[in-house]
Amino acid sequence: ARGEVIITMDADLQNDPADIPKLMAKIEEGYDIVSGWRINRQDRFLDRKLPSMIANRLISNVTEVRLHDYGCSLKAYRAEVLREVRLYGELHRFIPALASQVGGAVTEVPVNHHPRRFGKSKYGISRTIRVILDLITVWFLGTYSTRPLHVFGTMGLVSAGIGVLLGLYLSFLKIVEGQNIGGRPLLLLAVLLVVVGVQLITMGLLAEMIIRTYHESQGKPIYVVREVLNADEA
Repeated sequence: ARGEVIITMDADLQNDPADIPKLMAKIEEGYDIVSGWRINRQDRFLDRKLPSMIANRLISNVTEVRLHDYGCSLKAYRAEVLREVRLYGELHRFIPALASQVGGAVTEVPVNHHPRRFGKSKYGISRTIRVILDLITVWFLGTYSTRPLHVFGTMGLVSAGIGVLLGLYLSFLKIVEGQNIGGRPLLLLAVLLVVVGVQLITMGLLAEMIIRTYHESQGKPIYVVREVLNADEA
């Protein structure tokens, strides 16, 4: 696609091409991503509407890009923003959230939706599990991709801290009260929490080194330049 605005839609004839001008009107207002919202969705509740409702609520809460209908394929994208979105796996369903992470402005408009006349839907409740797993990826990339130590280190400090507290408690029982703690499961738990905490912190440090190497070797900045103003032509 070589246009300034890219519009996608399903091939099952449930989307209405007559809604395209609505999307373009929002693009002209200055938005970068315009998503369709199938208010009167013509699908069965259990195998389509219910999974979609669950997914939309999860995605909106986690990404803070609140849309009523992430699954609607009728969308308009400003090409200059879409070029900055890197897709792999099944992350296409999160394009509005990924575009927002690189500075894109996202909105939605109500669109028509026709009953299915041809083919068979491949979506259902089983895909909700995959959505959740992909959503964790999007959340991590958007929040901690440039500071992985913050997530791994926090979990490591919490784990090690709890382990140390348990160890101090057991030491008190052993030294002050003279109790036998060698066969207590709590001792094993304390040691395990400390070891896991150290491993998580180490994992975070290794992730920091990998991320820094990636950005520096690729010359990849952690920001996106939309427009250059008053720059020297040379």
